[in-house]
Amino acid sequence: MTHPLILSLPDNRADLATVGGKGASLSRLAQAGLPVPPGFCVTTSVYRDCVSASGTEIPSDVVTAIRSAYSALSGPVAVRSSATAEDLPDLSFAGQHDTFLNIVGFDDVLDAVKRCWASLWTDRAVRYRARNDVSTSDIAIAVVVQEMVPAEAAGVMFTADPITGARDTIMINATWGLGEALVSGDVTPDTYVLTGDSLRSEIADKTVMTVPTAGGTATQPVADQKRSQAVLSDEQVRELAALGTRIQDLYGMPMDIEWAVHEGQFMILQARPITTLPSFEVWNDSLLGDYLWTCANLREAVPSVMTPATWSLAQSLALPPLAGHPTSGNIGGRFYLNISTGLAALTALGLGGVARRMAGQIFGEIPDDMDIPRLPLSRLAVLRATVAAGVRVAGDFREYRKNLDSLVSANPARCSSLRAKISAACSVSSLAALWHSDIADLLLACRTFDAGARQASAARFGVKLSELVGPADAALLLSGLHTSSDELVSLGPMIGLARLRRGEITTDEYMQAWGHRGHDEFEVSVPRSGEDPAWIKRLLDGMTGSPEELLARQAESRAAAWERLKAAHPRKAQGISRQLAKAAASARKRERARSEFARSFWVFRAFILRASELTGHDLFFLPFTEIVTVLEGATEPLEAIPARRAAYEYYSALPPYPTLIRGRFDPAHWSSEDDSSEIKGFPGVPGVVEGVARVVSTVEEAESLRDGEILVTTVTNIGWTPLFPRAAAVVTDIGAPLSHAAIVARELGIPAVVGCGNATNLLSTGDHIRVDGGKGTVSLVVP
Repeated sequence: MTHPLILSLPDNRADLATVGGKGASLSRLAQAGLPVPPGFCVTTSVYRDCVSASGTEIPSDVVTAIRSAYSALSGPVAVRSSATAEDLPDLSFAGQHDTFLNIVGFDDVLDAVKRCWASLWTDRAVRYRARNDVSTSDIAIAVVVQEMVPAEAAGVMFTADPITGARDTIMINATWGLGEALVSGDVTPDTYVLTGDSLRSEIADKTVMTVPTAGGTATQPVADQKRSQAVLSDEQVRELAALGTRIQDLYGMPMDIEWAVHEGQFMILQARPITTLPSFEVWNDSLLGDYLWTCANLREAVPSVMTPATWSLAQSLALPPLAGHPTSGNIGGRFYLNISTGLAALTALGLGGVARRMAGQIFGEIPDDMDIPRLPLSRLAVLRATVAAGVRVAGDFREYRKNLDSLVSANPARCSSLRAKISAACSVSSLAALWHSDIADLLLACRTFDAGARQASAARFGVKLSELVGPADAALLLSGLHTSSDELVSLGPMIGLARLRRGEITTDEYMQAWGHRGHDEFEVSVPRSGEDPAWIKRLLDGMTGSPEELLARQAESRAAAWERLKAAHPRKAQGISRQLAKAAASARKRERARSEFARSFWVFRAFILRASELTGHDLFFLPFTEIVTVLEGATEPLEAIPARRAAYEYYSALPPYPTLIRGRFDPAHWSSEDDSSEIKGFPGVPGVVEGVARVVSTVEEAESLRDGEILVTTVTNIGWTPLFPRAAAVVTDIGAPLSHAAIVARELGIPAVVGCGNATNLLSTGDHIRVDGGKGTVSLVVP
C-alpha cells in the first residue's frame, strides 16, 4: 500500500476522503488547538483494501500500524465509525454507524474496528442512505480511536437554538457521567441557554447516568443528592460556550458539539454542522427575556402573520423601550405587547394595586396563578425609565388632544390624493422623492391616530362600575356609544349598509366611507375591501334584519339599567352620568382615530405595490427603510427577500399562538389542543342563548353564517361588523371587554363570551351550544 494506513488526529492530511466526516472534523479541531482527546484514524484506504482483498482478515502491516498507534495512547479508548458521508453540512448521519466505548486491550480494539466497518451496511444505515439519495458506489468508512475521557459529566452544545434557529443563542444540555444516557433519551438533562450575557438554567431531575464498565458501559442510578444538582456552574457554562463560539468561528456555521468534562477540563468529542436549522429568518422576540406577552385586542387589529413591511410600521409607532426592555414584540410573525413592562411602569407610578385589574380589562383575563415576571430593575430605575419613556408618549398625547379632530377631518382627502400621486409615479426616483416629500409625514399623523386609539380606554371606570352595579348592568350602561348625532365607527359599515339598502347613500359614498376597512386592515400585503368590485354586493346579498331594531332594543334595556342604578345609588347617579358620557365620547373619538389609522395604511400598501411594479421585486418582505433604499438604487436588501418570504410562509402555516405567552416560546412545537370540555372566557355581553354553532376562521368563511346561529371564531374586527346582526351570540378565542367583538355585541345587545382561548378547538359547526355572556361560559347541550 502506498496510501497512509494510520493518521494522527492533528495530521493535515486527514481530510474527508481519507478519514471520513467525524475524523476530518476532529482533525480540524485538533489542528486549531482545541481540546480534543489524543487519538488516530484508521483510514478509508484500509477499509477499501481489506474489503476488496478478503472481507474478513486485516493484513499484517495494517495490524502492525494500528498496534503501534494504539500503544501511544493510555487507558481505555473509544472506537468510533467515521464514514465519508457523515457529519456533513447538509447531512449528519447521526447515530447511523456504531461507536464502542471503554475498549481495553489491542485485540478488543481490532475487533471494534471490524465492527465499525460492518456498521456501514446495517439495515438502518442502508435505509438512511436510500431515504437521502446517498450513492453507495464510492462510500467508505474510516475508524477513529481516541483516549476515553473518564467524564464526570457530558452533553451536547448547539451554537444556535436548534428549535427556533436563533443565531444569538447557545444551548447546552448536560448530564452526569458519559453522554450516552442523554443521546439515547434515558435521562432528561439540564438545559443552559446563553443569549448574549443572559443565562437561563433549567435544572432537571437526572435519574440515571452512563458509566464505564469492564468491556463497555452501563446505566446506573444517580445518587439522590446529585439528581437535582446543577451539572455545570455558571462559570463552566460560559467557558464551554466560549469553546463553542471558537468552533463555530472555525467552521463558519452553527455547530452541534459533543463534549465531556473531567477534573474541570473540557474536552471536545465531536463537532458537526447543525443540519436542522430553519432556512429562514427567525422572528421570535420571546427569546429576548423572561416577560409575559399578550396579543389580546392586538389580534383583532392584526389577525395574521405580519410581513416585514407591516412589522416595520408597527415598530415605528410602538411605545419606546423601558430601560432597554421591549414594550412590544414580534413572536412568530405575530404582534404581541409586553405586559411585564407595562405593569412595571404602572407599579412604579403607584398604580400597582389596580394595575392587574386594569390589565385584565384591556388585555383579557390573566389567570390568578400566572406570575407576571418582574423586570430585573429597582423601582427607582423603573420610575426613571418610565418618566424618560413618557416624554415621547406625552408628546404624542399632546398632539392627539391638539390636532386629532383636524387630522381626522383632513385625512380622507389627504389619503385619496396620496394614492393618486403614487399611482402616477412613473419612475423609482419619483416614487422615492414622493416618500420623502409627502408619504413619510403620514407616519407622524399615524402616531397621533395611534395615541388617540390608546388614549380613550375606560378600563378603570369599567372596573368600578362593575363593582357598583354588577357586570350585567355595567355592560348595558357602557353601551349606547352610537347615537343619532354621533356615530360609533365600529358600527359604521353595518349602519351604512342599511342606509345603502334603503337608498339613502350611493355605492360610491359607501365605498369612500368604508372601502379602507377590512378583516386584516393593518397588514399592508392584504387587499383592501375597496379593491374588490364585488365586495359591496356580497354584503348586501347577505344582509338580513335591521341593525336599528337591535340598537333600539338595547336602548330600552340600557334605560332600565339606568333606572335601577338611580334607585340604588341616587347620590352617585349624576357623577356616573357624566363619566358615562365622557367614556362614550372618548370611545367614539378612539374609533374615529383607528379608522383613519387604517385609511393611512392603504396609502402605505399602495406605495409598496407601486414600488414592486417599478422594481420587479416583491417588496412586502422588506421594511420601509429598505424599500426606500432600493428605490434609490441599493440592491443589497433584495438578497434578504427569499429568507423572509420563507419565514412568512413558515409562520403563516402554523396555528395561531396562545393569547398569553410567558418566557421563551417555540411557535412550531406548542400544542393548541385542549382535552378539557369546559370553555371559559371573559363575560363580554350578558345574556343566555342556546343555538347551533358556526365555527369559522376567516371573514370569508363567516359569510356562511345563518340567521340565529352562534358565531364562533378566533377573533373579530371591523371587517366582521356587517355579519353581527345575523348572530344569536358571539364567541371568540381572543378578546377582552374593550375588544371589537365585545363593543359591537354590547351595542347590539348580542350575548358574547370573549377571550375563551380554546373555543374553536373544542367546538365544531353544527354543535348545539349554550352561551352565557354574563358568566363567560360556553357549554355543549346534549340533545
